[in-house]
Amino acid sequence: MMEYRQLGQTSLQVSRLCLGTMQLGWTADEPTSFHILSLAFDAGINFMDTADIYSRWVPGHQGGEAETIIGRWWRQSGIPRDRLILATKVRGQMGEGPLDQGLSRGYILKAAEASLRRLQTDYIDLYQTHWPDPNVPIEETLRAFEDLIRQGKVRYIGCSNYKAEALRDALETSRKHHLPRFESLQPHYNLVHRREFEGELAQVCQEYHLGVIPYSPLAGGFLSGKYRPGLHVSSARAEGVRKYFTEENWRLLEEMDKMAEEKEASLSQIALAWLLHQPLVTSPIIGPRTPEQLYDNLASLSVSLTPQELERLNTLTAHA
Repeated sequence: MMEYRQLGQTSLQVSRLCLGTMQLGWTADEPTSFHILSLAFDAGINFMDTADIYSRWVPGHQGGEAETIIGRWWRQSGIPRDRLILATKVRGQMGEGPLDQGLSRGYILKAAEASLRRLQTDYIDLYQTHWPDPNVPIEETLRAFEDLIRQGKVRYIGCSNYKAEALRDALETSRKHHLPRFESLQPHYNLVHRREFEGELAQVCQEYHLGVIPYSPLAGGFLSGKYRPGLHVSSARAEGVRKYFTEENWRLLEEMDKMAEEKEASLSQIALAWLLHQPLVTSPIIGPRTPEQLYDNLASLSVSLTPQELERLNTLTAHA
């Protein structure tokens, strides 16, 4: 049975796992994407996260492919719109010109309309800045979001890839000028990538009661256990995973192997369970590209880690 949590101080009740969609139209073709979206919803996942730039990096793609697939799937599914929580992001380059990106008022308003068209909906539940824009004052960005909220095109706003100082500054700007505030943060956070979130950034999220939606919970597949010393893996993400190939992390996988065997679980489930046990985490973002991966991820909800097991994992990744 899927659990649900409130996202920050919003009225949104989101599933304990969030379906990430970077893979839609990239490593999962459209029929497979439709199947994964339907299976996830049927399993109780109501929270789906995307971005306008998914998947612009693929040769021949323009960006917006994942949003387009979600829109087509939702329209043919017959699912009532209020049963879905759709989150998308703005900031990345979506055209050839220098003004086809960023967090200026003009670009945000234009990008929001484009996302709404691709998603085939009249509102976005959670509209997020993909990362900060040092060239635009945060007040300008927040006032653009305020206009979208007043127009009924956006319900709540959030952010991704913010450092503690920038996040606090944004939240205090909202307070000072009575503007909508970021209700959530998407940090890069997993067992082998901890320092970036833990510490001051986590403190800001706790102080301001933000929802925390970690991305890359399996470290690009490293924490699934498919990468091992001396083993060649053919994967679209293999090059980005090499940074995790350290003696400390190989020892971590060995310990996770033992835990997984004892619990009759997979390494992915152990890694996701660790995140689900973190008190500030609202919904880790999973990115299955096959139904089998989705079912494996869903099973993490039933994996319980003891305080001793959590401490062991924390000790092994204190360097991360």
